[in-house]
Amino acid sequence: MAMTSRPPLPPFTQETATLKVRLAEDGWNTRDPEKVSLAYTVDSRWRNRAEFPIGREQIVAFLTRKWTRELDYRLVKELWAFHGNRIAVRFAYEYRDDSGNWFRAYGNENWEFDEQGLMHTRHASINELHITEADRKFHWSLGRRPDGHPGLSDLGL
Repeated sequence: MAMTSRPPLPPFTQETATLKVRLAEDGWNTRDPEKVSLAYTVDSRWRNRAEFPIGREQIVAFLTRKWTRELDYRLVKELWAFHGNRIAVRFAYEYRDDSGNWFRAYGNENWEFDEQGLMHTRHASINELHITEADRKFHWSLGRRPDGHPGLSDLGL
């Protein structure tokens, strides 16, 4: 099987780690499970709250369930630290449920990449808060966060 390279590749610099984080954010904001899964190794291992998907097939199933429940999903990620082939990220995302209740989830992720730039390990710790629609901070049209939109630190998150 041919290996697919997913630049930027490790070892990361400040510039390439920041780019890797933004590319991951952009991918997740598509809410396309198949597309997102291609950033991970075929045997990628995750910890996401109390779920432990292994491999792309389980990742696609997990993300499909997630985005069926989490409507109007918008995500912002921010680089926290990096070293070699590892990146630590903090993030926040907002969504509503099918009853119109809004939520903001906050968390941290630890990522480890293979030499092709595919993520083979993802550990996510996430907390969630019910918010009012007036408390929302992410108002761009669904899809990629606009370049001029404030990041987490700018928003005080």
